[in-house]
Formats: sequence, structure tokens, C-alpha cells
Amino acid sequence: MRSANDELRARVCGRKVVVTGASSGIGEALAHRLADAGAIVLLIARSAEKLAQVKQAIESRGGTAFVHPCDLSDGPDTQRAIAAIVREHGHVDILINNAGISIRRSVAKSYDRIQDFERTIALNFLGAVRLILGFVPGMRERKDGHILNVSTIGAQVNVPRYGAYLASKAALDAFSRVLAVETLEDGVKVTTIYMPLVKTPMMASTTIYDAFPARSPEEATELIVEGIIDRPKRVATPVGNAFELAYGMAPRAVDRVLNAAYRLYPESGKKTDQREPESRDAALFARVLDAVSRRARRRSQS
Repeated sequence: MRSANDELRARVCGRKVVVTGASSGIGEALAHRLADAGAIVLLIARSAEKLAQVKQAIESRGGTAFVHPCDLSDGPDTQRAIAAIVREHGHVDILINNAGISIRRSVAKSYDRIQDFERTIALNFLGAVRLILGFVPGMRERKDGHILNVSTIGAQVNVPRYGAYLASKAALDAFSRVLAVETLEDGVKVTTIYMPLVKTPMMASTTIYDAFPARSPEEATELIVEGIIDRPKRVATPVGNAFELAYGMAPRAVDRVLNAAYRLYPESGKKTDQREPESRDAALFARVLDAVSRRARRRSQS
């Protein structure tokens, strides 16, 4: 039986793979994993300096990487990057939309902050869609291609205070489902990764989630690797699937549980809202979610 590394190499060796958000966190870890498997990695992020460092690190290990700095929230800049990639590399075999921005703010604190929704939509949805529209014609023409969109477990759980962020991810989910239907006979696969909590630079500004189990970026890449190897419609955790199933069966009960979390965990934004929950209460709520996780895993294995 072949190992996961062997299966990944069979999928990506010699193929051109775009990774967005490649300058840090999950994107950087994934870029190294793909390059080690023989992929030609095309790195996208805003910082040319950080991308150059990732490229140098990959090449020092014998890998192949190219840098394409781009602000994916900016339409013209994204179109420039797409044109440069097509011109320099001919086509893209695999597109991994990993870049994203997360804003934690309740609806009550967003009445005069429409810019929160504009910012998340600009990057998380429109940035990814522009790349898809730029590369999917070539995939359809070659009758081969794979698009992987990194979504979030929050889209399954309906996590409070993430309305702008989750709305942008849900929009990409809906677009991806339609795209999968329309490209079904063209050999293009579309996979959504419902990523659980991951220790990335985005979490550095708050200690709210310290009580919750979180994966490292390297551990998180395993879900994306699973998506690349098996090319399923979706990759998700047992916890996310359990909440999604529970919401379908008893949405009001789930709302009550999440409302308790909404009341327990404070706002973020203004300094006056930066208090943390009582450690005893936070630990209790974390144990409840951990129990749900264990039960979901047992059910998935039975």
C-alpha cells in the first residue's frame, strides 16, 4: 500500500500548482509539502519579500517555486497576476484558494461597518472567483484540473460574531457547487476544505481560543493533501459534520447552544471589549465541544 506522500507525489509531481496566502501559515506549510512532492509551486501573497523567503527555502531543499506577488482583494492586480502566470507558465493544473481574511465582530457592532463585509467579500470571495475564472478555461480545454477552496468549520457551525467572514466563505461554497455541476464533463474537480481551528498569525491578536484545541499549520495541510489525493467534493472534520447534521435536524436547539457561546465569549475590536471569558467557564465550554467531537468521531468510525 502506498503512503500518503507517494499518493501526493503521483498527483502533483511535475504539475503547476497555485497556492494563495503562501507567505505564512497554512499556505507556506502547504507550499513546502507540495514542493517536496515534486510540484511546481506558484506562490501568491501580497508580500514579495516573504514570498521570496519561502521560494528560497523551497529551492534549498531541491524544490521548484515561482513568486507572483499580488493583492487578491484588488481586481486589476489579480488580473495582472493571472495574465503573468498564464504567460510565464502556460497553464495551471491545480488551484488552491487558501488566502483569506477573518473579522470577528458581532452584527450589533457592525451597524456602521459595512466595510467589514466589503473587505471579506473582496478577498475571500471575489479574489478566489477571479482566479477560478482566470484558470478554469484552460482546465476545461485540457479536460483536466482541480480547484480546492479552503473554507472553514465555522460555515458548518454558524459561529457567532463571524457574520462577515462566514458570509464570504458561504458565497464561495455556493459558487463552487455550481461550478462543479457545470464542469462535471470537463474533467475539472472542485473540492471544499472545511478547515478547523488552526494556529496561524490571524489568532495572535486574542487569547479567546487558547482553551480550544487547534491544529498547527503543518497538521492543517493534511486535510488539503487529502483533498488533492482523493479529489472529493468536500473534506471536513467529524465535529463540523456533527454540527451540520445537528443543525439540519434541530436548528433551534443548536441556536441555543451557540447563543450560550455568544454570551460567554466577549467582543473583539475596541480595547474596552478585549476582556477574556472566565477561564473556568471557557474551559467548561471547551470540554462540551470536546465531548461533541469525541462522540462524532465514534459515530463516524462505527
